Amino acid sequence: MKFLRTYLSAAVLAIATAISGWSSTASAALTNDFDQLNASQIVAQMGAGWNLGNQLEASNNGTPSETAWGNPVITQALIQKVKAAGFKTIRIPVSYLNLIGSAPNYTINSTWMNRIKTVVDYAYNEGLTVIINIHGDGYNSVVGSWLLVNSGDQTTIKAKYQKVWQQIANTFVNYDERLIFESMNEEFDGTYGTPNTAYYANLNAYNQIFVDTVRQTGGNNSARWLLIPGWNTNIDYTVGNYGFVMPTDQYRSTAIPSTEKRIMLSVHYYSPWDFAGEESGNITQWGATAANASKKSTWGQEDYLESQMKSVYDKFVSQGYPAVIGEFGSIDKTAYDSTNNTYRAAFAKAIAATAKKYSSVPVYWDNGYNGQHGFGLFNRSTYAVTQQGIIDAIMSGIGNTTANNSTITPSIASFDKKTANQADIAVTMTLNGNTLSGIKNGSATLVSGTDYAISGNTVTIKKSYLAAQAVGTTNLTFDFSAGSDPILAISIVDTSVTVALPGAFTASGTSGNASATLTWTASSGAASYKVERATGSGAYTTIASNLTSLTYTDTTAVNGTLYNYRVVASNTAGSTNSNVVTLTPAGTTTTGSFKIQMYSGNTTASSNTIAPRVKIVNTGTTSLNLSTVKLRYYYTIDANITQAFWYDWASVGSSNVTGSFVTMATPKSGADTYFEIGFASAAGSLAPGAAAEIQIRISRTDWSNYTQSGDYSFSPTGTSYVDWTKMTGYVNGALQWGIEP
Repeated sequence: MKFLRTYLSAAVLAIATAISGWSSTASAALTNDFDQLNASQIVAQMGAGWNLGNQLEASNNGTPSETAWGNPVITQALIQKVKAAGFKTIRIPVSYLNLIGSAPNYTINSTWMNRIKTVVDYAYNEGLTVIINIHGDGYNSVVGSWLLVNSGDQTTIKAKYQKVWQQIANTFVNYDERLIFESMNEEFDGTYGTPNTAYYANLNAYNQIFVDTVRQTGGNNSARWLLIPGWNTNIDYTVGNYGFVMPTDQYRSTAIPSTEKRIMLSVHYYSPWDFAGEESGNITQWGATAANASKKSTWGQEDYLESQMKSVYDKFVSQGYPAVIGEFGSIDKTAYDSTNNTYRAAFAKAIAATAKKYSSVPVYWDNGYNGQHGFGLFNRSTYAVTQQGIIDAIMSGIGNTTANNSTITPSIASFDKKTANQADIAVTMTLNGNTLSGIKNGSATLVSGTDYAISGNTVTIKKSYLAAQAVGTTNLTFDFSAGSDPILAISIVDTSVTVALPGAFTASGTSGNASATLTWTASSGAASYKVERATGSGAYTTIASNLTSLTYTDTTAVNGTLYNYRVVASNTAGSTNSNVVTLTPAGTTTTGSFKIQMYSGNTTASSNTIAPRVKIVNTGTTSLNLSTVKLRYYYTIDANITQAFWYDWASVGSSNVTGSFVTMATPKSGADTYFEIGFASAAGSLAPGAAAEIQIRISRTDWSNYTQSGDYSFSPTGTSYVDWTKMTGYVNGALQWGIEP
């Protein structure tokens, strides 16, 4: 392995040099505003962080789109609200996928690159530290992904990766030290368990290309901090002896003191998964204060957290490589346990406090979703804080207090543009030793004396300024010299204009494969539309908002599920609902050279064993080479615990059947994992009409229970083989049978 790593390092350097034509010397010229921060200084500056998750890394069929996964368009006001809550760092995950052009230049779509820059500027211009990465491009199950450690064409991948990072680095070359590049996200082969050492070597090669490429763009990039993950950002697989190699930094600026590093380590923390991420009501409490032992996981408590953070400190932080806990958090399970948020806050506080203890940066994962199973701390449409308790816990853990924050009263106000009703708005400031630096409306700064006036601790927002604002909500951010920046939310109305409710309108729809498309007629007077969906007779939830077109495709629908849809037209007077459209998406069953039959050997809803009984039948007219075949059984893992499998019996011989666990990058209803069955060459071939049977058992290594009910491939009834389209089969990677979830 030592020889292999040396060879790969040399090969990567040769590739980077050949592609770029650069010399080994990079410009070290830094802009005047660039501060050379050492390890302790950058950690202090970053404070507590927040992820703008499920936005710029969201995608639809391989095309990134910030609204593809249900979140609204990102605004400056949202970032200002995050800053006001006390967060000092914002991590912005970014996917590129099909928006990268072809070889040899691999040009990133300019519109997408400009949008990334705009969102970065929202945070950067607020004085926050910003982390950007390549996020979804490394997932095996994401359409359009290409940064795959288990791909056979590593030469092409490395050339493409180098070109992509070269473009990103050049776009942001003049940004100061508050911009940090992260090479990639949760990079691995999709198989949990001990890392494949050859694939790990590919990951190390990517990291080395990343460092060399960024540094050689020169300017501030020659000295800025760079963030590097190990295998799947897993602490054990990065700290332990599994193959991780910290990249060298040979092209960095000569202005960096030789005793200091400019590389950081990225790890994630969601342990124990049955508390933090499993979408069930089994485990809802955490930590020493848990009131119900049966609701608390058997592992992953304070002692485990301490040992994990300490291991990172001992291996890397103590050597000058700061650590960033780039993602942590826990989903909302208050639907199962009303006390859950208390333990979510305790979990967040413990992670933040332990990260600080070991000189690391905690960055909370927020996916923008509030409610059951959501990670959200903010409503991204209204900018309201939805989980103040968790935010307070993080700030308390990191050592931030509200004692030095300035406050304003009121924080919510209204203004009527009707001339007779116009009035100034007076705001009282509690300064707590700070001074008011200015007031902003988005990126625009109000003019003192013209737009507002200050007398002592009172700020008067003038009616002449407010009358010029559009009907809706105007968010004014009070920028103080220290502490958080509170927001005054002003509802702007105009009662001189009579607005009628939106008129009646009609919606219709068509079902697709894992999708449903709605179209509707225009509603007179509507300013925007939103789409609401209910599963069966359940409650309606909003899946898209602020729409101005008359059509929407729901790509989150699950085949075989009955949905009720309705469209809501809105304006300042209120809203009007369309008729209800009932749709059941259904994929077309793919039929090829074989079919899959199955029944569940264990039909218990909650069990420590999943036991598919599988038969593959050759329906073609020629022999089927089994070594070209893969079969997939889909289910929810329910807990982040190592799994094992056994083939109790196989007609082709158990030793000739292979298996692997694969995590789906985009979870579906009833499926976040699949077990993939393969065949060795010794399994031979199936003659036309012949069948092969396989009896499988899947369990966790601690023998804890799975919840099988609701799993995509699970069959709760039946004791004999039937054609089963909820398992899929492939020949040489091409779908031959079944419907993917």
